[in-house]
Amino acid sequence: MAAPRLSTEDPAWAKVLIISLVLAFLALVLVLPLVAVFAEALRKGLQPALEAISNPDAIAAVKLTLLTAAITVPFNVVFGLCAAWAVAKHEFPGKSLLITLIDLPFSVSPVVAGLIYVLVFGLQGWVGDHLVESDIKIIFAVPGIVLATIFVTFPFVARELIPLMQEQGTSEEEAAVSMGASGLYTFWRVTAPNVRWGLLYGVLLCNARAMGEFGAVSVVSGHIRGLTNTMPLHVEILYNEYDFVGAFSVAALLCLLAILTLVLKTVLEVVQPGASRRGGH
Repeated sequence: MAAPRLSTEDPAWAKVLIISLVLAFLALVLVLPLVAVFAEALRKGLQPALEAISNPDAIAAVKLTLLTAAITVPFNVVFGLCAAWAVAKHEFPGKSLLITLIDLPFSVSPVVAGLIYVLVFGLQGWVGDHLVESDIKIIFAVPGIVLATIFVTFPFVARELIPLMQEQGTSEEEAAVSMGASGLYTFWRVTAPNVRWGLLYGVLLCNARAMGEFGAVSVVSGHIRGLTNTMPLHVEILYNEYDFVGAFSVAALLCLLAILTLVLKTVLEVVQPGASRRGGH
């Protein structure tokens, strides 16, 4: 009598078909566009591509993109740690509402998110008059770009840490508290070391999204050359001006940053396989 076939065992032809379809899909939607970006950037040679990247407006866009990520990621780390600690380790009224609010940016269009900030902080917004009187610029300035980026990226760290902390339970923290440890000491010496890989993974995802965000930033930036254009916005402007080499050169640089993030993510998964545990997104 033949041994029963396992549910994970498929005929050889089925495996080949499925793998071929997956590879073909990846080649069509991922590899081919990526190759096209670099091919178009180098269409006239390396020198024009380097000149496009070294253009003052391009350099300003790169600096603004890195500055936005440098502000956004630490903010989201603090928020993600606090939110995950509250959700996973404590019971309190409104806990379900907090979880829903954390997931809100996954459901709201980034363009709508940017529009919300315009309606609140814009010249005709709810607090626009007060900002003008105080000579404070948020919309069409760096603060608005940072706020919009924070909104679309703040779930990433929290959603990596919440299931990880929930899986670990509270036994270790309870033991530390019973031995006289303070809450802050317990967090830094007991909880934080157990979630460090998930935290790093969430940071990488947050950073990648912060550098590549377009929709929300486009609404609040004003597209001011050299001042409020991030790299994605600068690519759009160059493309609309038919400067294809310049547009694809900056896009290629953005792709390289994304690839670097992907490499770091892969290294992290190799070093600590459990770090890639997803938070439901």
